[in-house]
Amino acid sequence: MAAEDRELTPRERALIARAREKAFVLYEGTRVAHRSCGIALAETLGLPTRPYSALRRGGLTGAGICGAIKGGELVLGELLGDPDPAGPVPDAMRAAILWYRRELARRLDRGGMPDVACDALTGRFGDFQGAERKRFCTHLVAGATEILAEALVRFGGRFEIGPIPER
Repeated sequence: MAAEDRELTPRERALIARAREKAFVLYEGTRVAHRSCGIALAETLGLPTRPYSALRRGGLTGAGICGAIKGGELVLGELLGDPDPAGPVPDAMRAAILWYRRELARRLDRGGMPDVACDALTGRFGDFQGAERKRFCTHLVAGATEILAEALVRFGGRFEIGPIPER
């Protein structure tokens, strides 16, 4: 059975659920200080967050791809890519990215928007700092993280979900 078709174990489903929950809490900013989309995703998976700060608000301009969506692709490269800079693209990474993109299109609530640029996804809310936009993005970050965690589980990426930090 192909990796993308196999039934997940209860342990794998629990790991994916913990990833979703932690990303939700980190982005929402109610229980802990708010993290940006890419940082919430990276911190959820125990990765260094600094490089992911450039993903904030669609590459800082709003014109770029949503940081949670783009961040997931970067994580797949980080955890499944060939450590040799001259090495080939590993089959598992290629398969995981294709699966991730397909599942994002199928499962992620983008509010009916076909474009995944930050401004396209959030522009209808007007005030970027407003509660409605933040609620939408909180669910988007949690959903993208859930799909990413499942891609990692299915295609051999190793990660752990540490505890949610204290305020």
